[in-house]
Amino acid sequence: MVTGASGGVGRATARAFAARGDRVALLARGREGLDAAADDVRRAGGQALVVPVDTADARAVEDAAQRVVDAFGRIDVWVNNAFTGIFAPFAEITPDEFRRVTEVTYLGYVFGTRAALRHMLPRDHGTIVQVGSALAYRGVPLQSAYCGAKHAIQGFNESLRCELLHDRSRVRTTMVQMPALNTPQFDWVVDRMSRRSRPVAPVYQPEVAARAIVHAAGHARRREYWVGGSTAATLLANAVVPGLLDRYLGRTGYDSQQDEGEPPTRDGNLWSPLDGPHGHDFGAHGRFGEESADRSVQQWASRNRSRVGLGLLAGGAVAAVTAGLRRSGRPR
Repeated sequence: MVTGASGGVGRATARAFAARGDRVALLARGREGLDAAADDVRRAGGQALVVPVDTADARAVEDAAQRVVDAFGRIDVWVNNAFTGIFAPFAEITPDEFRRVTEVTYLGYVFGTRAALRHMLPRDHGTIVQVGSALAYRGVPLQSAYCGAKHAIQGFNESLRCELLHDRSRVRTTMVQMPALNTPQFDWVVDRMSRRSRPVAPVYQPEVAARAIVHAAGHARRREYWVGGSTAATLLANAVVPGLLDRYLGRTGYDSQQDEGEPPTRDGNLWSPLDGPHGHDFGAHGRFGEESADRSVQQWASRNRSRVGLGLLAGGAVAAVTAGLRRSGRPR
């Protein structure tokens, strides 16, 4: 099950699972994007089931999960990824807009997790992957609703993980913290700024995120994965000097999140999908492909921590022995 599967990270993730021959249930609102995602899954070698749903509707999410179980027999992996957002100073966001972002981006994860657990707990098997962000730890200007929701997901997931450990459940939950990604989200969010919104460099292709999600689904004993050197640097810096980051982002956060040109849409997909019956398929990629990296050294290191640790240990041992030999050979 992949929510937000019609575009961006969800679209790339659906393809990545399909490449393994998996059966993939595609959840989102926009029918154009869902149908195109289903074609992607079939071409990649998987089976696709299209399930149009608004993840902010708890009952609809429960019904979607049951529909998938009826079709495929079980749910092994549930990926919570759907979101929406607003680029604007907090004072320019209405209460209804803020509530809507929270309902989709935070409560959508809660409802998805609840639906997954209803089917996973009786079998004592399954994995829930929460697609997070560096912004789950570090808030930035102009994205208060999104950052608040990602922070909430972080706390919710930690609480749930503790409960599953207490019950000695074999159902796993893990969270993947993402960097800036080249997805269409910057063309479908509500945008109140004078210039177009953009990701803060460095930017990675959504396939980098998809590979991390698929890996996390198969290695969910890890509580968390960090993707991209920028994510690691941001999270570590925020843990050490959060006040300094406040001031730095206060100076740079507006310009670094805007491009030249008018925003393509002011209303975004907050209330209805842009790839609806009169829209089009956005796909997985945004307009930042030329500057986007398709690999992450940090991600490889995170997935291969034991190899990296052994390499560092061996390197340290060699350095220590070499230094000892040099010292022993010096005249007194």
